[in-house]
Amino acid sequence: MMNYRMTAYILGSIAVITAALMTVPFIMTFGFREDYASTTFAFGLTIVLLLAVGIPCIVKKPQNTHITSSCGFVTVALAWILMSIVGAIPLCASGVIPNFVDCFFEMVSGFTTTGATIMTNIEGAPNSMLFWRSMTHWIGGMGILVFVVALLPKSNPAVVHLMKAEVPGPEFGKLVSKLRFTARILYCIYLALTVLEVVLLVASPKMTLFDAVVHSMSTAGTGGFSNKNLSVGYFNDVYIDIVITVFMMLFATNFNVFYFVLIGHVSAALRNEELRTMFIIFGFATLAITLSLTLNGIYENFWVSLRYAAFQTASLMSTTGFATADFNNWPTLCHILLLGVMFVGGSAGSTAGGLKVSRIIIGAKSSFVSMKKAYSPRGVFTVKLDGRPVSDDLRLSVANYFVAYFFITVISLILISLAEPTLPPSLQAADSGWFVENFSAVATCINNVGPGLGSFGPMYNFAHMTYFSKLVLCFDMLAGRLEIVPMLLLFYPKAWVPAK
Repeated sequence: MMNYRMTAYILGSIAVITAALMTVPFIMTFGFREDYASTTFAFGLTIVLLLAVGIPCIVKKPQNTHITSSCGFVTVALAWILMSIVGAIPLCASGVIPNFVDCFFEMVSGFTTTGATIMTNIEGAPNSMLFWRSMTHWIGGMGILVFVVALLPKSNPAVVHLMKAEVPGPEFGKLVSKLRFTARILYCIYLALTVLEVVLLVASPKMTLFDAVVHSMSTAGTGGFSNKNLSVGYFNDVYIDIVITVFMMLFATNFNVFYFVLIGHVSAALRNEELRTMFIIFGFATLAITLSLTLNGIYENFWVSLRYAAFQTASLMSTTGFATADFNNWPTLCHILLLGVMFVGGSAGSTAGGLKVSRIIIGAKSSFVSMKKAYSPRGVFTVKLDGRPVSDDLRLSVANYFVAYFFITVISLILISLAEPTLPPSLQAADSGWFVENFSAVATCINNVGPGLGSFGPMYNFAHMTYFSKLVLCFDMLAGRLEIVPMLLLFYPKAWVPAK
């Protein structure tokens, strides 16, 4: 049941906060001496619109602040759609991307930290717009509603539903007793890691401060927007590759692990089963791809192969989507492994997308337990994670997520295939067959990765798709980032019934 007044209050708060955040690229238009009639006006107009809509909604706080779980989920879905719409206005008003559907696609990709783009000449865009694109990654990575909760002067029991809907993973847990303090701790860790990456990247003579900030925000949100047409490959620097590889995996790690390290519980952090499993998968995939590249003579030696394999594996497993090489030209085994880590994704409670390692662990152990029960019906078997039993409710939630994920993927693939029967002549050389092309487009969007295979590979973009296909993929990106349920509830009539 919907508490419409409270929903309006939350959305109004988000509109005001988004306006405040947008003042950063607005000020940058003066610093970079851009065309005031386009970029400055575009950001200024959007800020005014956000304040005009947001302020009336928050002037008076609702007397009834209670929201149900379904109301919280619907509110989160509406918030992300609202952010994507208003975030698209500067791109459209400035003429950087003339069509609003394309602008909306770009912003959904930005806020959901997918990194899929329709821009064909990224370096030709104004710096303020490139900064805003990457800033949407940073905002969406941790979640703007988490930011709203962090700013609240006191805790409200209703916000737990907002946090559950926005924080990725099969189960949400507080670090400390009060939610607003949990949100503040998360954002402090997030900001500290981002600043550290900026410092390390700007130490390279090949990166300016602007380059470092843009790529650090994209890495932090595991999004992948770059200010270069060739992505990170533009810099062609081993040091930069190593720094970004390390931080992509750090941001794909559950932020609870960093909190345990900060309070001195290092051994507890290292015993985290999800963390160990994630790095085992990363290590295996990296080594296998390295050997495949070396044996097939793609690069001159093992170490060069390792450099590119580690970067691309980290990029796709963390669902960041940066590129230093065109892996379309790699052997088929590499494609299979990269698709595999793309689906696995990062840890729960991180900024990464994908299915999440913890869900894979729970799903695999549940299957193994079912097999043991079939062999020994009278036996008592328990699924455990980190040595603790996994509740039946959580196991059911994971199973339901897999089913919903599968059906959305299949339905999206059918819709995309109907709308995209062939590629335009200019992209025929990249055609890997309709199934690979369209499947990789859906897979990369629902997993919030960015680049796929064939004409959706790291050296291409999504500009050639029909508007219908782009809107389908927008839904997939939002569903993937919000863990499906909030987006599905938008189509459930009972979720819209007003609260009494």
